[in-house]
Amino acid sequence: MDVIPNRPYLIRAIYNWVVDNQWTPHFQIDADYPNIQIPRQFVENSTIVLNVDPSAVRQLELNNDNFFFKARFQGVEQEVFFPPEAVIAVFARENGQGMPFPKEPYPADKKVKQEKPIKKKPHLSIVK
Repeated sequence: MDVIPNRPYLIRAIYNWVVDNQWTPHFQIDADYPNIQIPRQFVENSTIVLNVDPSAVRQLELNNDNFFFKARFQGVEQEVFFPPEAVIAVFARENGQGMPFPKEPYPADKKVKQEKPIKKKPHLSIVK
């Protein structure tokens, strides 16, 4: 039996603790993590910090496999999603209290694609 990772549970717990204290929860995300959707114009040093306060986001879902919400960035609503493994930290803006997480390795199938691209041999055919 596979063990369910504790990372999404810890993120949700810290998020709820921050909100319950009436602070502003933020997620720091590894912007290079594969298959995520974030506003790339705000990425700095391969990370992005997102305000996930209930007043700043809509349709927030913090599931075990994927986090999702809608938010406005420079007045334009965007959908944002990423797996819990992309979260580097969850913290309160007001005092920095929260929890950092170790950077997770990227999924193996993505590494294989990056390290060993499939090369097709040239193919010639006779044209009549």
